[in-house]
Order: sequence, then C-alpha cells, then structure tokens
Amino acid sequence: MGNGADLLVESLTRRGVDTVFGFPGDTSIALYDVLRRRADEIRHVLARDERHAGFMADAFSRATGRLGVCEAPSGAGAVYLASGLAEALTSSIPLVALATDNNTRSAGTAPISEMDQDALFAACTKWRRTVTDPRDIPAAVEAAIRAATTGRPGPVALIFPEDVLEAELDDAPPQGTLTRAEVATDRPAGRLDAVRIAAHMLADAAHPVIVAGGGAHLSGAWPELRALAERGAVPVATTIHGKGALDEAHPLALGVIGANGARDYANARLAEADAVLFVGTRANATDTLGFTAPPRDGSVKVAHIEADEGRAGHNYPRGVAMVGDAKAVLAQVVAAIPAAAEEVRAARSAEIAAARAVWASHVDADTPVLDEGVVHPREVVRALGEAFGRDTWIAADAGTPTPYLSSFWECPGDGWRVVIPRGHGPMGFAIPASIALAVGHPGSRVLCLTTENSVAMAVGEWETAARLRLPVTYVVLDNTSMGWIKMIQHLYAGGRYFAVDPGPLDPVLLAAGMGVTGARAHTAAEFAVLAKQAATAEGPSVIHVAVPSHIEVPPPVASWQAALSGAQRTRPIH
Repeated sequence: MGNGADLLVESLTRRGVDTVFGFPGDTSIALYDVLRRRADEIRHVLARDERHAGFMADAFSRATGRLGVCEAPSGAGAVYLASGLAEALTSSIPLVALATDNNTRSAGTAPISEMDQDALFAACTKWRRTVTDPRDIPAAVEAAIRAATTGRPGPVALIFPEDVLEAELDDAPPQGTLTRAEVATDRPAGRLDAVRIAAHMLADAAHPVIVAGGGAHLSGAWPELRALAERGAVPVATTIHGKGALDEAHPLALGVIGANGARDYANARLAEADAVLFVGTRANATDTLGFTAPPRDGSVKVAHIEADEGRAGHNYPRGVAMVGDAKAVLAQVVAAIPAAAEEVRAARSAEIAAARAVWASHVDADTPVLDEGVVHPREVVRALGEAFGRDTWIAADAGTPTPYLSSFWECPGDGWRVVIPRGHGPMGFAIPASIALAVGHPGSRVLCLTTENSVAMAVGEWETAARLRLPVTYVVLDNTSMGWIKMIQHLYAGGRYFAVDPGPLDPVLLAAGMGVTGARAHTAAEFAVLAKQAATAEGPSVIHVAVPSHIEVPPPVASWQAALSGAQRTRPIH
C-alpha cells in the first residue's frame, strides 16, 4: 500500500482535508513525495516561512469553517511553526499541525535539528502526540481532529519521526470517505435550568445586551444570534473576534465594544446594561473596557455561554455559567425567551439609531488638518468599503488597521469575514492570513490591511500571492514608526521614545521585486481611485499610503482617549 506518509495523506483526505499549508525540510521528504503524487486530491500551499504556514491554517479555519492544516520540518522549522500556533491557541482556533522529526535511530546522538518537539508544542497547543508506529497513524489523525474541535477548540500537533513516514506497510489502507473535518463538530447543549435563568434574565431586563465573540463565528451561530436578538429585542455588541456575528447594519446591532475600536455609544450601552449575555468570548479586560462594561461587582446580571467549562463565567464568577456550543445553547435560549413587545423592540432600535447618528455626526465633524501626502485611516476604510463592498473577506494586522476596521467597517453578519488576530496580536499575521482567505474562497477578492512593520516581517508571502495569482489587495498603512508602542510611550512614559522609529521601507518597490503591481496614494481621492482599480484587477496588488501617527491623530482606542482627556492617568491592564 505504500509507506507511513501514504497512510498519513490517506487519513487526512478521508476526513475531507484538501489543503495543507507548509514548508519542506530534510525530515519531510517522504511526506512531500506523497503530496506531489496526490496533488489532485490534496493541495499543498507553499509558504515562505513555517510561522506563516501556521497563520494560514489559523485564518483558513476562521473564514471557511473547515479545519486548517499546516506542516513543518524538524529543528528551526518546528520552532517557527510553534510561533505561528500561539495565536490560534489563545484565540481558540482549531487546526492540525503536522511536524516531522529526526529519525528515531539518531536520538541521543546530538544530530542537527534535534529538539524535544513535544515540549516545544506544549506551550502553544491544547493537545499533541508523537507517532512512533506507522500503523497508529489513522487513529492518531482521528484523535487529533477530535481534540482540535471538541471542548474549547484549539490547535493540536502530530509529530512524525521521518522513519515512521518512510516505513513500508503491507496492510491495505482504510477505504471510503468519512465526514469532512470542520471547525465545529461538537454541539453540546446547555443545562436547562441555566437556559431558563438566562432567558428570564434577558426578558426581564430594562437594558439587556448580548456580547458575541469569536465562538459565535466558529459555531456558525449567526441565525440563532439574530433570532434571539429579534425575538427578545436585545441589542447585540461584539468583540473584535466576534465582529460581524450579527449584521452590523441591523437595527439592534451595536458593533464592536471594548478598549480597541469601539464606538462610544456601544461601550456606553454596555456600561449601562442591567443584564448581559456573553456568547463565545473570553470577556477579558480588553473586551470589557477593564471590566467596567459591564462591571463585575455583581450589580449586573450576567450569563456566559462558553464551550470550556473552565472559562464559562470565569471572569464574571457571580453570573450564570452556560457550558455548551454557542449555536446549540442560543437555540435553547431562543425557545425559552418570550417575544418582546413591539413597542419595546421599536424603542430600543430607535435609541440605537439615534446614538449611531450622533456618533456619525461627531466623526464627520472631526476632520483634522493633515500633512501633505498623508491620508486619514478612516477615509482609507471608507474608500475600501465603497470599492470592494461589505461582503469582502478581510485579513488585518495589529496596530493601525485594527481600531479603524473595527469602528468604520460594517460586516453583513454571515461569516467570519474580518479576521484580526486578537489572541496575542502578532505582527505579520495578515499577509499570510490573506493567502488562506483567497485559497479558501476561490475567486473572491480579498483585502489585507497591514502596516509597514508587519510588511517587514511577512513580505515574502507577496511572492506566494503572485505565484498563485491570488486576487488579494494589500493596503499598507504607513506611519513610519512602531506607532502603537510609540503612543504608549507618549501617554504613559512621559514621551520618552525609544526603539520605535526604524528606517523607512518602500512597499511598492518590494512588491515589484516579487512580481506584484503596486502604487502609492498621496491623497484620499487618489487612494479611492486606486482602490476601485484594485477591486477589479487580476492577481495581487499593493497600495501604499502614508497615515498620521497615533500621536497626531489618536485612533478610536478608549483608554487612550481617556488618557488624553485627563480622565485616566494610569495605564490600563490587558
């Protein structure tokens, strides 16, 4: 039947895995030989860095609902891959990482690239296993997929010494195709007593709010979330990970809340709430504005739907913990909650509409005078919305893109369309993530909002986009500094700036060196023209635009606004 590598690829394809992101090495030769032979069944996407392969698998899982798979060789390859898995672990993103290792016969002889991979991956995966017998490969793949997708989802690692993959096997492989590996396969319901308490809590409240996080996306709970909002007339806010879990143009949509990228009326609504239902979110300090929206002193009734028993209600221990799948538990709450009176629904919708109008008028009135050649990030986001449309798939990096997309881009509420890494906030995430979005949604135009410093970390993947002729538009927001850290030094370190002003780089020139067309926008009008051209172009393209420093034009970051107004002098905790 072949060798262990044959059996590994067969086990993956039987679970519907059709894409693997990776980078080859000495220890993965047998695996790559099978991937070459079976390229019509399983696509290998060659990344330029193992870390990026991890980011690609992460974004693939988020945006497609199918399980992302990545791989890397021993030694430095495994170390790089581990860095790419940490974001997935903290953001609860299920994926399977395949790592090859040295031949078992060389163990203890100090071979090149020797490393304890089990120890390495212990800090960045929820489960890992080293396979020492090739006959155990099918069972190991099944166990890995189950571990990744059940309970609190997360990345898992399978480690294969090269001799295990090279070992010849006589037994015939299992036949037939099993169910497709998806990110949400476990659908545990909540306890009925907790469901009833949560339903009554929302129905009886004068100012209820639902806060949806990434777990709502992973569960595919969009219809249930909307049904609960409309039946109970409950406004819905989201974390950055949950952005778009409800159509952000819906009358009951508040948009993103928390410390980064929130509209002020959304945070105010949550701070005034008397009942809050968290759905698939960590409810950490960033998401709750330092645990002030809502406060966790017991003055607000709280219920928390979470797949992980250890996290449900953890940050709001006086609330009701509802352990289960977001889609399943929300459906239970919908069935248990009485329909709100029409006048209540109309009043709450009108309040949100009025608050949204006031916010929009203040935003439009805030038009700072910028240096020549500099464009406001808000205008960049608006121009992209007009050129690409709200149903575009987007990958964005930490820093400037995050608050402006969170606040000024509105999603249609039918998928995890805006992928922003908020577990660790790694720089350089968005460029490889955009590769995965384009691969996972063939033919769809993809937007990537990044920064000059993230480009410095991930520019090699522009060659990948060019090689695969992917329809990705890369927008580089350049403030010529490590703007986020510089702003923190400005606010909380007395303006003592250090190690935050690296030298400039030219994204257009870099793009040209990898076969990608690029252009520089000097005005908002020029950017709008370039955006419209990019929206219909073939293959990848780059638009470079200078934006103001955060010191000159502070982004919508609540704690920074409070510090600038003098309302808060100490640096907030994460």
